[in-house]
Amino acid sequence: MSARLREIRVRDFDIKHTFESAQPLTFYADYDYADGVLTYPCGKGMITAFFSGDSKNCSISAEPEAHAEIAHRLRLDDNMQRIYRSIGTDRFVRATIGKYRGMRLTLNEPWVTTVCFIISQFNNVKRITMITHNILNTFGTPITYEGVSAGKAFPSCEELLKVPEKKFGECGAGFRAKYLVQAADFCAHNLDLEKLEGRSYCSIKEQLMEIPGVGDKVADCIALMGYGKLEAFPIDVWVKRTLENLYFRGNAKKISDLHEFAEEKFGRYAGYAQQYLFHSSRINKDRLSKHFVQR
Repeated sequence: MSARLREIRVRDFDIKHTFESAQPLTFYADYDYADGVLTYPCGKGMITAFFSGDSKNCSISAEPEAHAEIAHRLRLDDNMQRIYRSIGTDRFVRATIGKYRGMRLTLNEPWVTTVCFIISQFNNVKRITMITHNILNTFGTPITYEGVSAGKAFPSCEELLKVPEKKFGECGAGFRAKYLVQAADFCAHNLDLEKLEGRSYCSIKEQLMEIPGVGDKVADCIALMGYGKLEAFPIDVWVKRTLENLYFRGNAKKISDLHEFAEEKFGRYAGYAQQYLFHSSRINKDRLSKHFVQR
């Protein structure tokens, strides 16, 4: 380990839960569980961070120049005590927080986030990770550090604009290949994702849904993990089923009604509540049907 490494100490952070929770970082980064080492491309460089301790007293070691980026990416400034108090509105959510305490939302480049969640549609974590890594390794620009290959930078929309649909298919994208082609073209010519920074959640979501292949759920995922809009509440099949089982006695509800419910129940940190509910539902699957929480 380099003598230049400096520590960041943080409470209420768990890299294992964070990395396993199906966020963009899950799909494009690499985490060595045995040694506690996280590596991921950032712009035209590579970030390496070393983790030790537990969620009560986590230590992150990295080059001093990388500290700001790591703190930004892993949302280390989030006041988790406040967030937990805000979203812990019933016994099930509180129990889920207790089980996965320290899981953080991550903040990723909007284009990378867009690609990851277009790929995520009707897919599982293992395949999303495989496809994302295939795209990164096939079309990414090589990164070198002191003359040694360190990985590849995630390809921009302009770079992916040159990729034919067939090549995305060869990466395993399946029916999503055409959406990746269309999204690259749209974002290269019609929508500068960086210029959405600073806009309201509603404005960002509306603009994102103009991208081919981006619907309600994907737009919310991008708003949440690409722009840090914590009020976004992505609703996929897992979250829909979880909300219906927990709060509506298993009765089917419209997505619009569930959005309204989540906004009222979880407020400004709804995105964090969604991530804990999603992670729990994905891990526990049909066991959630045994729960019912009084509203």
